[in-house]
Amino acid sequence: MSDRTDQELARLKAQLGPVAARFDADLLETCPSTSSLLLDRAAAGAPSGAVLWALEQTAGRGRRGRAWVARPEASLTFSLLWRFQPGTRLSGLSLAAGLAVAQALEGLGARGIALKWPNDIWLDGRKLGGILIELHQSGARTAAVIGIGLNLAPPAPGDVLDQPVAGLSESSAVSTDPVVALAAVLASLATTLDLFERQGFAVLRDAWQARHALQDQPVRLVDDSGEAEGLCRGVDAEGALMLERDGLLVRVLGGDVSLRRRG
Repeated sequence: MSDRTDQELARLKAQLGPVAARFDADLLETCPSTSSLLLDRAAAGAPSGAVLWALEQTAGRGRRGRAWVARPEASLTFSLLWRFQPGTRLSGLSLAAGLAVAQALEGLGARGIALKWPNDIWLDGRKLGGILIELHQSGARTAAVIGIGLNLAPPAPGDVLDQPVAGLSESSAVSTDPVVALAAVLASLATTLDLFERQGFAVLRDAWQARHALQDQPVRLVDDSGEAEGLCRGVDAEGALMLERDGLLVRVLGGDVSLRRRG
């Protein structure tokens, strides 16, 4: 471990304060994918609260096979391992994680934060970050590897993008220091995941809905079977999207589905 990573991890522990004991963080200068490495560590018995943070990620994964590449100093990319008690219903977990991230950024002073089902964080209508959750089963217990990528700075000139992208530096956040942002997000995740484990997504639904980017807007759903259009009517108590089509509500579960604003 380099002096730089030692110093950053010491700063993170200090920033986390009393909740630092709930996390076991490791920092890499560069790696292909924090989630892939943490899944391997989960299989080897890594504890709940294990965090793998990379200054540079070269082969990160997003939903539907998209890449998430982190540029040093411009992105925050990390994965968190969280082990749930047997019998925990995980419906809506990606939404709960997104809510935790949004609340953490708001706590840093960011305004204009919104959530797009099922796993995107937006700033003023542009993508600020994303979440990818992968599960690992060990006996009766399920472990979730929660991969999170946040743009700390806006895209650089020449970046090839498939959608409008924002950076946290464009918000009113008091800091874009990756250590400060990571500590805030981890602390928020611990509180939110504890509540989620006890009571499910239903107790978080209203807070998620209050930040819903596409509420009552015309949208298009895309998956491997085709496309569907309708009005986005929010989510139910299990985190399923409610799509209104021809006056009827259709319940759309998570998975390999992309939701886009129509127009």
